[in-house]
Amino acid sequence: MAAYENNVNKADINHAGPDGETLPLDIMGLFFFAYRDFTGDADAMLGHQGFGRAHHRVLYFVCLRPGMPVADLLDILKITKQSLARVLRQLIDNGYIEQKTGRSDRRQRLLFATDKGRDFFGTLSTTQASRINDALAGLPPESRKTILHFLVGMVDPADRATLERLNLMIGL
Repeated sequence: MAAYENNVNKADINHAGPDGETLPLDIMGLFFFAYRDFTGDADAMLGHQGFGRAHHRVLYFVCLRPGMPVADLLDILKITKQSLARVLRQLIDNGYIEQKTGRSDRRQRLLFATDKGRDFFGTLSTTQASRINDALAGLPPESRKTILHFLVGMVDPADRATLERLNLMIGL
């Protein structure tokens, strides 16, 4: 074994936590690296526009569900009105999102991506989709469903109805 290599076995990685439960430190570490790399390319593109991950999240959900009320977006993102207002203002001022008044309720603010916003979202999503598709390509076909079940299992049960409304659980 080379001097820089560690002989690590699963028992070393998954040790017991304070309550005696096994901590899946290997999965936790892989989540860190996967998330870092999944967001890395998009972060660089967002940075060139003076945006960050909050802008990406808003653009993602507005593109996923055109006409989404601001109230729904607040509920999904679990951020303050003030935080969302700042991000939305930047996206609106830069021509990525437009805000319209609700037809039946004039107090309602509905959000729509502009052509510029949809194009930028497409560019951001292409790199992330490529990373996901490359990872899935090396797995058996039924793995996709297993991964979806795992990810849904990671989501707070109170948010499952939101996943359904956003059509994020199709095929499960």
